[in-house]
Amino acid sequence: MREIAVKDITKEIADMCIQANHYLSEDMDQALKVATKEEKSPLGKKILEQLQENLTIADQETIPICQDTGMAVVFMEIGQDVHFVGGSLEDAINEGVRQGYIDGYLRKSVVGDPIERVNTKDNTPAVIHYSIVTGDKVKITFAPKGFGSENMSRIFMLKPADGIEGVKNAILTAVKDAGPNACPPMVVGVGIGGTFEKSALMAKQALTRNLNQKPEIPWVADLEKEMLEKINGLGIGPGGLGGSTTALAVNINTYATHIAGLPVAVNICCHVNRHVVREL
Repeated sequence: MREIAVKDITKEIADMCIQANHYLSEDMDQALKVATKEEKSPLGKKILEQLQENLTIADQETIPICQDTGMAVVFMEIGQDVHFVGGSLEDAINEGVRQGYIDGYLRKSVVGDPIERVNTKDNTPAVIHYSIVTGDKVKITFAPKGFGSENMSRIFMLKPADGIEGVKNAILTAVKDAGPNACPPMVVGVGIGGTFEKSALMAKQALTRNLNQKPEIPWVADLEKEMLEKINGLGIGPGGLGGSTTALAVNINTYATHIAGLPVAVNICCHVNRHVVREL
């Protein structure tokens, strides 16, 4: 049994908050540069160049890459041979978020109650997803989610008879309805299968997958490619002002489901699609 002090979790989370909000991940940076080079619309290319300039300024001046520094979403993959010591793991995660958002001078956007709407002033609590895996490691994925794109996400409870064409239509419907509101070029996370909540969780998790990592299931890889082409054919373009780059990627996760259902969730993220992954 390996022991990990929760104070180490706090330290990592605090640092990840700052890193995710100040620097684009390597895969997203590469995708944005390729899109800038290949964009066919002069206006679209100019907008992509401005986004690149924004990233450079954020790097040089240590300021957030987006003013909406998001609600903290944390995925914890915990090895079953790990034992946490020194206090509550959940408290340690939220303390990391608190420290990161205060020390990093990041915008605090969380309200403690969805109706009374009083700001918690430290961006806590985080939304935390736990999973138990084999081994004695802990993998932390931190993904701050802005709500311009989050508000554009959708879930569709399709009938099995709707099949793959129904899935395609659901994805395109969600992107069309989002239009410029999701700050394109976007990354589209999709969850197919499971139950109502499982599909949504898969869609959110899909956004954190490295864009250079392709699915092992052939039909999923084919669907990702087809959907990216069709989404970029919509003409929404960078900033919603037209162009050939509406999305940088479509990432799809799948799971077993019930014989009577075909859940499809679409979780859209803006052009920064912030995420940081670390392993302890």
